[in-house]
Amino acid sequence: MGFLREALVALTFPLALTLAGLLLAAVVWRLRWRRTAMTLAVLALGWSAVWSVPRNSEWLRQSLEDRHASEHERALPTADAIVVLGGGGYTWVSRPGVTIDDLKYSRLAAGARLFLADRAPRVILSGGGVGKNTEARNMARGMQVLGVPQSALLLEEKSHDTDDNARYVGMLAREQGVHRILLVTSAVHMPRASLLFRRNGMEVFEVPVPEPTLGGTWADQWIPSGRALWRSGRALKEYAGLVALCLGADKPA
Repeated sequence: MGFLREALVALTFPLALTLAGLLLAAVVWRLRWRRTAMTLAVLALGWSAVWSVPRNSEWLRQSLEDRHASEHERALPTADAIVVLGGGGYTWVSRPGVTIDDLKYSRLAAGARLFLADRAPRVILSGGGVGKNTEARNMARGMQVLGVPQSALLLEEKSHDTDDNARYVGMLAREQGVHRILLVTSAVHMPRASLLFRRNGMEVFEVPVPEPTLGGTWADQWIPSGRALWRSGRALKEYAGLVALCLGADKPA
């Protein structure tokens, strides 16, 4: 089941599904069903072509991002803990002179702002890894750079995907008496993450973090690019995960 699930996840990325479609078209061609093979090939190539257009990619992503409004940290309710999910780069941690205001698109900065605004007394950082080099530890170093004391940090270091995030943070939350959380992750990831955390018994207030958007020129919006294709793939993966949740394929342990 694990292999099948990984294969299905891989197919949510447009280029992977296009390659699979072309392989199927080649098999059908060998069977001498030429018209069907050509139709499959055109559909396969068209799938990636559509989602490589930046404007189409942004439309798809916004359909997820717009589900939860972004609010100023002072307007958010207080909670038992702030939960920040791993994701994104941390190269800025070692950059001299970096400030929290420089990090508009950082989940860590969003979590730190909530803590510094007294929205919760603790911050749970969720992200696994190999040995001692876990994502949660890298996140902890970044949090301390941004002014969050180590004493306020709780690390969840076992998770490798969003299902794990919700499951293991849920276990840690119950141990620590945490029921009400401010959940911090990217806006495109928030609908699925929020649903999973709720299913694991937590009261969730969403804190979506924006990601960089399109430029304003015609070329930025309409010329196909690999970056747009990758961003479309991320959104399609989120939709596939939401469908799986609605069908009951992913349930808390």
